[in-house]
Order: sequence, then structure tokens, then C-alpha cells
Amino acid sequence: MLASMANQRASSSSASFTNSWKNQVFLSFRGEDTRHNFTDHLYSALCQQGINTFRDDDELRRGEEISSALLTAIEESKISVVVFSKNYASSKCCLDELVKILDCKESNQQLVLPVFYKVNPSDVRNQRGSFGDALANMERKYKDKKDKVKKWRAALSQAAALSGFPLDEHESESKFIQNIIEKISEQLLKHVCMKVAEHPVGMQAQVQVMNVLLDLGENDVRMVGVWGTGGVGKTTIAKAVYNSIAHKFEGCSFLANLRERSKSHEGSIGLQENLLSDILRVKNLKVTNVDKGAVVIQERLSCRKVLLVLDDVNDMDQLQNLAGACEWFGAGSRIIITTRDKQLLKAHDVNLIHAVKILNEPEALELLSWYAFKRSEPPLGDYVKLAERAMRYAQGLPLALKVLGSHLYGGSKHKWQAALDGFQGTEIQEVLKISYNALDDRVKKVFLDIACFFKGKSRNYVIEACELNARYGIEVLIEKALISVEGSYIQMHDLLEKMGKDIIEQESPTEPGGRSRLWFHEDVKYVLTKNTGTNKITGIMLDFPKQDDEIFLDVGRSFSKMKNLKIFINYNVCLSGYASSIPSNLRVLEWYGCPFQSFPANFRPKALVVLNLPYSRIKQIGKRLQHFTMLTFLNLTGSEFLTEIPDLSGNPNLRSLNASGCRSLVKVDASVGYLHKLEQLYLRGTAIKELPSSIGYLHKLEELYLNGTAIKELPSSIGYLHKLKQLYLMETAIKELPSSIGYLHKLELLYLSGTAIKELPSSIGHLTALKYLNLEECENLTNLPPSIYGFQNLHILNLNRCPKLVTLPNNLISEESLPLEVLTNSNIPRDTFSSLAVPKQCWIQFKECNVSDIDSLENFGWSSKVNIIDLSDSNFVSLPVWISKFVNLEGLYLHGCKRLVEIEVQLPPSIKFVDAVR
Repeated sequence: MLASMANQRASSSSASFTNSWKNQVFLSFRGEDTRHNFTDHLYSALCQQGINTFRDDDELRRGEEISSALLTAIEESKISVVVFSKNYASSKCCLDELVKILDCKESNQQLVLPVFYKVNPSDVRNQRGSFGDALANMERKYKDKKDKVKKWRAALSQAAALSGFPLDEHESESKFIQNIIEKISEQLLKHVCMKVAEHPVGMQAQVQVMNVLLDLGENDVRMVGVWGTGGVGKTTIAKAVYNSIAHKFEGCSFLANLRERSKSHEGSIGLQENLLSDILRVKNLKVTNVDKGAVVIQERLSCRKVLLVLDDVNDMDQLQNLAGACEWFGAGSRIIITTRDKQLLKAHDVNLIHAVKILNEPEALELLSWYAFKRSEPPLGDYVKLAERAMRYAQGLPLALKVLGSHLYGGSKHKWQAALDGFQGTEIQEVLKISYNALDDRVKKVFLDIACFFKGKSRNYVIEACELNARYGIEVLIEKALISVEGSYIQMHDLLEKMGKDIIEQESPTEPGGRSRLWFHEDVKYVLTKNTGTNKITGIMLDFPKQDDEIFLDVGRSFSKMKNLKIFINYNVCLSGYASSIPSNLRVLEWYGCPFQSFPANFRPKALVVLNLPYSRIKQIGKRLQHFTMLTFLNLTGSEFLTEIPDLSGNPNLRSLNASGCRSLVKVDASVGYLHKLEQLYLRGTAIKELPSSIGYLHKLEELYLNGTAIKELPSSIGYLHKLKQLYLMETAIKELPSSIGYLHKLELLYLSGTAIKELPSSIGHLTALKYLNLEECENLTNLPPSIYGFQNLHILNLNRCPKLVTLPNNLISEESLPLEVLTNSNIPRDTFSSLAVPKQCWIQFKECNVSDIDSLENFGWSSKVNIIDLSDSNFVSLPVWISKFVNLEGLYLHGCKRLVEIEVQLPPSIKFVDAVR
């Protein structure tokens, strides 16, 4: 019975879901006109760019009618490209397609891009020429269907009025197609949705309930709670709603995992910065303390219509610091709060609450089936009863259904039977545990290490920190739905984390010293003070409440019995005594505020891979480090007494070296340049004055942080860092960049803010991968080279508070303006700069600038691509007339322009918002 009910629901759950696009682009065209020429070339170009495109083929039509498959393809496409050609309107199918496409534009927020291939847009809009003749024929042919012809006429007029692409008779088709591709790529990047569930069973109904509570038709400010038990799908619902309504707001932010993030180093300040950066679209925004952050949120967002999601709230401070009251936000704003604690919502005066319930039986069976059988229902026969039994064990909890289904996928009936017979009860933890029990021992160890110590750590860190081929283990855990990777960080659901910790506690229920891993502060304190540790302990973490953060003990004696200790993490406990007996076979040593001035003489952990000693009292590393031959991660952040990075030739496996904030650090040994596996080098906030020229040998280096150092110049060898993606030089004494900077063809982020730089070398234009160039507060910067127009992918150009910058280059550029040696040796084609390269979209920041003097912006080379200009805190009285030249401008920031009286300039028609709050 349940299986038949699931069959009835299959087409209405995971098959269709708000903004869950199957295709990125749908192509509509008249086959006889363009199938074998223009449209074929456009389709090929889209596919080559990796854009998933559905082409309207003739076989999907039935005579003059469109098949249901074609209608579904239109519904499931994010963007529809309509190619209007001479005979487009003579096809009933094309006209019906167009009506459907425009319906989806209204109902599903899809984007429609018209392409006018050798036809005049006004002929399409007003039905003249071939379009007029075609519609006249249609009226004669369908005399009894006048309403349909009327719809066709309206659709043509509506589509032709949209911003599109008319083919100029003098324009090459290849360039025309490239312009279309760039626009589509820009739109796809601009409207990236959050990843929801792979199989969003029952989600439509949940979204509908939320839409009623949110009631976007009202112009008030609303806070809506999403409340329910762990694993029931609160975050998934919030993501689905966010995707469906985000386009209706001026700014949006989805702050996920507040429970975890509030406890991390990021804390409340980091979350406030995240919120403001998301909504104001400003990178590297800094908040000095929580109270000021709350004021900034209120001041900057009180006149802005925003959508804010606060996910997994478990503390009132989180609400008070991020969304203290409705008055913090502009009219029409909506704040969605997901939590397991209903009382938090009530205490914050959140009266609109969606109580999320577990799935009903048909929904639960369908979700289980998607993971267990890769279909919406179980196959007929014995699997039906087995699936119904498994479904009942999971108790309708989506997380349990996902984990159980993933575990049973591909299994025989005997495997199913054995697995289900193995339950000792029907607790959710038992359902989750079945997947864990089926793992091999090496994968189990990785799972338990993550649950106890490494949840939220980077994937690369965990791969190094865990033994036994952790890379393979992580892949298996992802396949089994026991962990997920968000960005580059490993996440695990709270229920799965609890299950892992429960497994460890059951190893020795009454004696903590008999367990393999220790993390709970009371257990750790008991074992260390009572000296009850055993050789079963492989990992221990000290993370105590603030009022109980010191243990007086003989460290050597306490650890003497832990012969198999591989992981030692100390976040905040002050240990007294001697550390000479800490096991030498450690793999991971993390000790925040380590009190040792140097490594103990007999401490030689040859298996050590991760050495994390932030804010330590280390003065000298000396030759002791030579014994750590397996070391891959070395972090000495904030060790203010460290004076030198010594010879590292004995550490050939290092991939990350972090000495940021070591204020006494004045020297880095030349051997650092021979660490051929090094990918990250962080030296920010040190007293280093120069880099060794050997730095150029770091051919795998991707990130180099030198901000806040005493460095005055870069060695020319820096141009050999061919894999470098991020270079941070802000707040240094650097006055110029070497011309070799142009060789860094993979560089994406270049920070020069607060430097003494006067001008950029012409070779800067070779950085075609550059996305963000920050020149903020470069008080000596007087001009920019014309070669900056070589940046093809630039998104943000920050020129805030550059008082001497009063002119910008026009868009004339030539090879003569570039150093000959750079052009000769570069892999970039020589014609790259002679044909003006423009980014797909760009944000220019001119806060507190002499904007009235920057008349050359009128001839700015990217004016057609700039979509946001920030002129906040400037002193002009009237808005410069050149603003109207930026024909695609969407946002204009005039915040804090106290002398501005009125805006007399005609703003571009593309403008969407203006921030002129004083």
C-alpha cells in the first residue's frame, strides 16, 4: 500500500522543486532558419564553456504540438535564449514555446534573453515585415482560436521589449556569440543558488507554509522561526526558501551553523563581518568589537530591504548581536531563524513559527528509496516490505532515512535482512549506527577522529592529521552521508557527532582512561590528575570552561602511560610540570599558548605531521625542528618572542608555514625557498624586512601573506611563482612592484592597500586571472597604467581614499606601453591588449576620493561593464555627469556624502538601488 502511495507522489516531490534547475540554458529557435549554422555554433560554444544547454530538437515535437518533454525542459531551465530569425513566427511550435517561456519567467523567476538574428527588434515587437506576414497567416489558419493568436502577439511584443542581443550587419557572428556567452556566464554567476537537498521530498509543502508566514506582499519587517528536532530538515527548508525569494531583496545573507561558528575563533565579530559583507557586498569589512558591530548593522541596514537567515541558533546572544530587533532592518525585510530551542524564539518576540514535523509514511518511503534504490519507490517484491521496515526504524527523520538508505544501497535482500535484524531498539542513534558498523576499521577511525577532534577543520588538515589513508576514508564517509564537505571544510551533523562520541564512551563506560579518545573536560581532568591514562588512548583534547582552565600536575608522569598517543590538542589549559615524557610518536600536536621557550631536548617526534603552536612563548626553534622530518603543517601564529625561521632543509614535506603575528621575527632562512611542496606561506605582522631570493623556487606556492611587515621591496624572483593565486602586501613599506609581477598569470587577489606605492608597472596588465585589486589608502598613488584594461576577470577595483589619484587612463592601449621583455616571454597572446579586454562585471570603489577631479572616468575603459560604483563619504556637491556613461550600472553608493544636496544627473535605466544615507 505504501509503495503505491509513493508511486503517486513520485512526480510531485523530488522531480520538481523551486529553483532546482536541470538545465542552465534552454535554446528556442526556428530549425529551418538557424539549426545548421548560427544556433549550432551557439550551442557548441555554450557546451565548450561547460554550460549545460538543452537544445530544442525537432524530434520532441509532434506535428504542430509541443511534447510534454519539451515543456518540462523549459520549466527546468534557468535561462531561456530565444533566437528570433526571419521565419520564427511562422512556426506554431516556436510561438507556443515562447508563450511557455514567458510564463516561466513570471512564475519561476527564469531569465529570458532574446537574440535578434538578422531581424529588427522593432519588427518583432510590432509584428512588421516577416513577423507581420506570419501572424496574418496564423490568424487566417486559426480563425477559431483568436485568443491563442492574441497570446502569440503579446508574447512577441513582450519578448522583444526585453534587453537582448541584436546582430549588427557589420559584426562577426563569432564575436556576437562570444558576447552572448559572456552575458549568460555573468548571469549564472550572479544568481548562484544555495545547494539544497539532493532529493527534496516533501519540500514544496514546507516552502508553501513558509511563504504564508513570510507574506512578502506586506511591507513590514518580519522574523520567522523554523523550529524542530535535529536532523528534521530545518536548514534544508531555510535554503529552499532562500533560493526562491532572494531575488526580491536588495541584499541577502545566509549565516549557516551558528552553533558551531559562535564557538570558533570567528566568534560573534566574524559573524557580524560576514553578514555586513554579504549584504553590502564589501570584502574585508572589519568590526572592532561586538557592540560596535551591532550598531553598524543597524545603521547600515535600517534603510535596506534585506533577507537574512540565521541558521542553527542556540544562544540569545547570537540573535541580539546579529538581529537585535526588527527596527534594525529596512521595510520589507525578512529574517528567518532556524533553531531547536523554541524558547529562544519566544524570548526574542518571534511569534511566527513553523514547527517542522517528521515526514509522513509515503514521504519517508520515497526519501529512503531515492538513497537506497536511486528511484522514487522500492522495486516490487520482497524489497517493498524490507523498505517499509527500514522506513519505520528511521521514524520519519530525514537524516536517518538518508544515512540508512545510503548504507543499504546496492545491497542484496540478505544484507537488508541482516542489517535490520541487527537493531537492538528503535532509537534514532541505532539507525545511524548501522551505517557506521558497516565501515572497515580504518574508515571508522577517521570517522571517530572527526567526531571527537576535527569537525569543522579543513579537508587537507584532516587528511594529514588522520592516519590509515584518510583521503580514502573521507571519500567513503561522504558517500555514506556520514560527513559533508562545505567549501574546503569537513562538517558532520550534530546527531552523527553525538553517535561517534557515544561509541567512544561505550569503550569503557565507567573508566575514561580506558577509552581511545578523550575530549570532555571532566574526563580529561580526571585522567590527568588521577594518572589513570592507558595505552588505549590515541587522542586527547583539553578544552575547559574558563573558570576551570588550570591543572597542576607532573605532565611527564601523567602522559607516561599513554604510549600510543597520536593526537594531543590543548586549547586553553595551563599545564605545569615537565613535558619531557610526552610521547614521541605524536602525529598531531596543537598547543595554544605553549609555555616552552624551546623544544625539550629529548622531544623528537619523527611521526609528527601537524605542529600547531599559536601564541606560544617559543623563542628559538633551532635544530630541534630538523627531527620532525614528516612535518607538513607548521603554525607559530602570534609567537611574539620568535626571532628567526631557521634552516628548514630537514622538513621537505612542509606544505603550510604560518608565522603571522610573530612581532619579533626578523629573518627567514633561505632554505624556505627549497621547500618544494610549500603551498602557503604566512608572514603577516612580522618584522621581516626582506625575503630571500630563493623564494622564487617555491613553484607550488599558492598563497603569500606579507601584509603588515617591514618589507620595502620584493625580489624579482617572485615572478617565478607561477601557481601563486593570492598575494597580500597591504600595510607594507613597498614603493614599487617589480616588472616580473606580470608573470603571475594565475594571480587572482592582489592586496596593496596602505602601501607607499606610487604607480603600478605596465606589466600588471598581464595578470589576466586577477579578480580583486585593492589599492585602498595608497596615499602616494598618482596614476594607473593603461594596461589595467588587460584584466579580463576583474570583479573589484578598490581605489578608496587615494587622494593623489585624480586621473585614470582612457581605454587606449598599445604594446609599446608594456615592457618588451614581459611581452616577449609571456604566454599571453600579443594581441590580448590591442583588443580591449573587459571583465564580465566590475565593482569600482572610490570612497573619500577627489571624485570631482576624476573627469577621465568619462572615458573609462570598462564603463559598459561596471555594475556598482561606490562614492561613499566623498565631498562633492552634485553627482558627476559621467555617471550616466555607465550604461549597465545597477548600484550606486553615496553613503555619507554630506555635501550632496540633490541628484540632477540622469541615472542609467539599469540602476536598481541608490544608497544616499547621510
